[in-house]
Amino acid sequence: MPATPDPEKPWGGRFTAPTDAFVEEFTASVGFDQRLALQDIRGSIAHACMLAECGVLDDAEFTVIAEGLEAVRADIEAGQFEWSVKLEDVHMNIERALVERVGDVGKKLHTARSRNDQVATDIRLYLRERIDGLLTALRSLLDGLVALAEREADTLMPGYTHLQAAQPIAFGHHMLAWFEMILRDTERLRDCRRRVNVLPLGAGALAGTTFPIDRERVAELLGFDAVAENSLDAVSDRDFAIEFTACASILMMHYSRMSEELVLWNSQAFGFIDIADAFCTGSSMMPQKKNPDVPELVRGKSGRVFGHLVGLLTLMKSQPLAYNKDNQEDKEPLFDTVDTLDAATRAFAELVPTLRVRRERLRAAAAQGFINATDLADHLVRMGRPFRDAHAVVGAAVALAVERGCALDELTLEDYRRFDAGLDESIFNALDMDRALNARNHFGGTAPAQVRAACIRARERIARTLD
Repeated sequence: MPATPDPEKPWGGRFTAPTDAFVEEFTASVGFDQRLALQDIRGSIAHACMLAECGVLDDAEFTVIAEGLEAVRADIEAGQFEWSVKLEDVHMNIERALVERVGDVGKKLHTARSRNDQVATDIRLYLRERIDGLLTALRSLLDGLVALAEREADTLMPGYTHLQAAQPIAFGHHMLAWFEMILRDTERLRDCRRRVNVLPLGAGALAGTTFPIDRERVAELLGFDAVAENSLDAVSDRDFAIEFTACASILMMHYSRMSEELVLWNSQAFGFIDIADAFCTGSSMMPQKKNPDVPELVRGKSGRVFGHLVGLLTLMKSQPLAYNKDNQEDKEPLFDTVDTLDAATRAFAELVPTLRVRRERLRAAAAQGFINATDLADHLVRMGRPFRDAHAVVGAAVALAVERGCALDELTLEDYRRFDAGLDESIFNALDMDRALNARNHFGGTAPAQVRAACIRARERIARTLD
């Protein structure tokens, strides 16, 4: 006599033996997809409402189902819901709880849908909500960067290439470079949200349904902008999750670059900033230590998000249409990416306004490294020298200053006339750091006046992007 299949399995009628205990654990997703519970209930209520409006359910049945789902929601939110691995996933756990609460009418809920289009809808609802939360946090970060840039518009610092002192810039100008990176990330997430906000429900398992349904009505109820055009693609598409993770990877890359500068600038070797104690920790052995753990962790966490992007691409690269069990593996990397990005964004949004900029240390650093050399070369060009000749003269002057261990403005006019006999005292005006900073007074330049004007535009751009 054949073994009896587990009656709790929603698909058990086809089988003549129970699922192996290991396979049950191995294939279950409820341990992580229960995160989608509230989205699942919301989608189910909208689906039931549509079925009632289309005559597949009667009004009384819809009322019973909707009230039952709201009661299940209350249990979940109160932490009183018991999740079962035997029921495999969030969908069947909620459905079983509904049936236990309202009886056989609860079994009608799954009419005209599959777990394939159901989970695709849940993930999109979840990701849409989390993107909205991220955009709010990113706005706080962008506002903080602009406020810091405005506050430090006049603060002189050395700008770097190859991590070598290059030219004088305003600290506020540097903050606005960070702003540009994060604003692009914000725009990418806004654009990504548009492709997330497409309704798969109604695609069924892969080919649609024979029941009269109104997918546009479900989209309206759930706030989707569009309905997926093709049922095969609707259930198997995870491009939106990959795109989000790609956007997250670029944003985390930017956070990592910002973190690297914060760690460097906070070190004794640079001493450009102080990171508030709230964002640092100490050493269990060395009592003097104040470690910039928050930016270090953000820098490190970028790697795990990059890994999730590669993992999702690899997950999808060989899947034939339509749905495959492989797709169950999309959730954990997506969830972790969302959580990691959310935490990193919150950390930076709270850290940036607390930064203490050590202006005198920045000015002292700007006095080293001959960062006014280009300004001197430009001055010689204005005196009529070809740029390449001016470059050679200033290069020779730098070599002499290096030999003597002094700054360019500490060389004498006679020293400079060794390389160009026609030079006069005006060269020392060109070497003035503040003059050099203010001279870059054009759109996108680092002059304090331009930084302040850019801050005004930045606030307008934030509003255009996020309002």
